[in-house]
Amino acid sequence: MKIRFLASLLFVISCFSLSLSAAERPNIVFFFIDDLGWADVNYTYDFLKLKDRKFYETPAIDKLASESLIFTDAYANAPNCAPSRACLMSGQYTPRHGIFTVGDPKRGNHKFRKLDPIPNETVLADNFITIAEALKTNGYTSASMGKWHLGADPTTQGFDVNVAGKEWGSPSGGGYHSPLRYPNLQIKEKGIYLTDALTERAVEFIESNQDKPFFLYLTHYAVHTPIQAKDELTKHFKDKKPTSHQNNAKYAAMLKSVDESVDSVLKTLDRLNLDEKTIVVFFSDNGGHMGATSNYPLRGAKGMLYEGGIREPLLVKWPGVTQAGALCDEPIIGIDLYPTFLEVTGTAPPAGYTLDGVSLALLLKNPAASLDREAIFWHFPAYLQGRGDPHGGPFRTTPAGAIRMGDWKLIEWFETGRLELYNLKNDLSETQNLAETHSQDLKRLHDAMKQWRTDVNAPVSTTPNPQYDPNAKK
Repeated sequence: MKIRFLASLLFVISCFSLSLSAAERPNIVFFFIDDLGWADVNYTYDFLKLKDRKFYETPAIDKLASESLIFTDAYANAPNCAPSRACLMSGQYTPRHGIFTVGDPKRGNHKFRKLDPIPNETVLADNFITIAEALKTNGYTSASMGKWHLGADPTTQGFDVNVAGKEWGSPSGGGYHSPLRYPNLQIKEKGIYLTDALTERAVEFIESNQDKPFFLYLTHYAVHTPIQAKDELTKHFKDKKPTSHQNNAKYAAMLKSVDESVDSVLKTLDRLNLDEKTIVVFFSDNGGHMGATSNYPLRGAKGMLYEGGIREPLLVKWPGVTQAGALCDEPIIGIDLYPTFLEVTGTAPPAGYTLDGVSLALLLKNPAASLDREAIFWHFPAYLQGRGDPHGGPFRTTPAGAIRMGDWKLIEWFETGRLELYNLKNDLSETQNLAETHSQDLKRLHDAMKQWRTDVNAPVSTTPNPQYDPNAKK
């Protein structure tokens, strides 16, 4: 704990010692894609040396990868949308802000829930200081374009511009096809696609703010359900031979529109001579939805603490700093981006405010370096209905927690106390539970996770559900 404190203190001192002029402060363009799986982008297959690909098409994202530092072991803070976004914006783990899941933590038939889950918040409270609020103190103009999901309006949380952001977790303002009825994005004419409209507004924002530092949070609703795509792109993929794991033409078409968005925004930076002074980040909020895509070779999907639910593509391009196409296998997590953005922009951390993440600036400069932290954690004390439960139940997940420490990962299931231990270096697909054969590693990870839960006051329900029926047919 003393080492962590000293590291945090040095980080604070280093931030205060930075004094960058407006011309020196880099812009940040942050592509945050909804429900995009780790295996949905083609560049992932290159470092895995997998042959089964080429159905989805992501040339712009792949090109960005070739120009960026590629994080191979990057994670979302939660297996679904709202808690992942709350962690990202607040810089804190889920137990601190109380947004553990989307909506009701009791999702699913009450007869099958053994526990009454922990109550869930659905709005990020005003006392949490967002990335946008922190950057505002350093002269940044910030725009949130697309999904917000943390309250009624991101402009109440430090953003200067809101386009299409509301408490909605899915595109409830008309879907993906016009007419569109989103905040500050009202389009009556037919034939306009939501992803394209958000991209157009993003380009306009960059053009309007090119002479001052800006933070663009381009948080597409795509590729979240409903699976709605442009007809011409859908036809292209329907005419294409599927692979053994990828065969959804509409999903592929939605992803293609996201890729075209990345291309348009990056070309705008180049056209305005902003590419050399702009940090570009590409990330996803959770794993791919099982009904829309395959996360192979990862186990599980959105809503689960297996790798398929939380491991994400992450690219960071910092011209003059990051090495093009380099790989970094240090495990990192969404809360790390907040302190990273502070350090690279020379922004002082909010006084007296807790940040659970660690700046990635060291890794951006040297991808072989280590962050020297003990572990990263997940806490998901909620139920999600849907298939996928490995224990034969009717849920995607029951209340659970997880820890990754080095190559090891432990999942604890709160209903039963079951522990699952995996070595991800040897078993990326999490097929071999080593809990019985590696008792020392099991204890080491479990002790660390329990200590972390104490440190962050993470609640675990022990209250039986009075409506639970052990004889109910699943």
